[in-house]
Amino acid sequence: MKLLSHFPLAFIAAFSLLLTSASAADWAQYRGAADLRGVAPGKLASKLDLLWTFKTGGPVKSSAAIVGGNVFIGSDDGFLYSIALATGQTNWAFKAGGAIEASPLVVEGRVLVGSDEPMFYAVDAKTGAQVWKFPVGDKMPGSPNLIRAPNGKDWNVIFGSHDAKLYCLDAATGKSNWVYETGNGINGTPAVFQGKTALGGCDAMLHIIALTNGAKINELEVGAPVLGSVAIADGRVYGGHFENQVFCVDLAKGTNLWSYRDRAFAYVSSPAVLDDRLVIGGRDKRVHCLRTKDGEAIWTFGTRGKVDSSPVICDGKVIVGSEDGRLYLLTLADGKELWSYEIGQGLASSPAVANGKVIIGGEDGNVYCFGVKTAK
Repeated sequence: MKLLSHFPLAFIAAFSLLLTSASAADWAQYRGAADLRGVAPGKLASKLDLLWTFKTGGPVKSSAAIVGGNVFIGSDDGFLYSIALATGQTNWAFKAGGAIEASPLVVEGRVLVGSDEPMFYAVDAKTGAQVWKFPVGDKMPGSPNLIRAPNGKDWNVIFGSHDAKLYCLDAATGKSNWVYETGNGINGTPAVFQGKTALGGCDAMLHIIALTNGAKINELEVGAPVLGSVAIADGRVYGGHFENQVFCVDLAKGTNLWSYRDRAFAYVSSPAVLDDRLVIGGRDKRVHCLRTKDGEAIWTFGTRGKVDSSPVICDGKVIVGSEDGRLYLLTLADGKELWSYEIGQGLASSPAVANGKVIIGGEDGNVYCFGVKTAK
């Protein structure tokens, strides 16, 4: 960075947006990384302060990306927003043709996101200007993921749609590389691992697809529609489905290793996975922590509303929202409540965590930023 020491800070901030990949401290996409494990690096305080709120014109179901000191998030009001992480002030607002439920992805100075229009957009991260757009057949509540192109240099973006297709586009130009068809709509985000992608669909199948050409590698029945996203860890796929079951699939063998069924409530939340623990929210109004080895319950934490929000693990803690209008901070070890904040209206958005701060959207139309207030 010495080469930049004589340039103005504004130039350096703009330059940082153009870097090939986000820094380790950023949260550049849904669930934080391509494997969708929902794990954030760094420290997170046991008690958080509300630092700022940002008002949009509709419910915020989108989850944030945090890159280069800026927050990127969509709203049901049809806008994609760029907000300064430090102050909560808006940088720009990009108007799409429909609600943006999906979480954006940031790469090489561009913000990629789908809308309910249905249109997939690439927007300049610095200015909010449209770079390209790509039409699909139905809305895209799931978020995009990023893969290297076969040439090893360029980036491709993959995302699913309710038109039952998984799309792979050139991230720089929006040109289509391939399309993979499933048996029903795709609601979640495709997870990426070892040149492949795994995604659950509303067709009650787990699809394993080659990223080079979109060829089917395997299809596995999981028993019910998968509305959330799956996570990849240690050669396994973890997810929850709509008939009150969490499942674990061995990727090499293509077999179901275990399943966890508690009460008769669906799982729409996406799991967070770290070492021997999996944490997922349920519509039974509880947060469940399972042992990854065999699916045995370690602890559960009760809220007052369904938990469609996807938890994030950071610094031995779990942060998650609930439809009861509260954001919770729990211990990963035993599920004890460390802190909570009552927003009032439901939280279907999933938290994004970076640099000791937590960003989450609310059904009241606000984006909330929590952290630790510094003395003035």
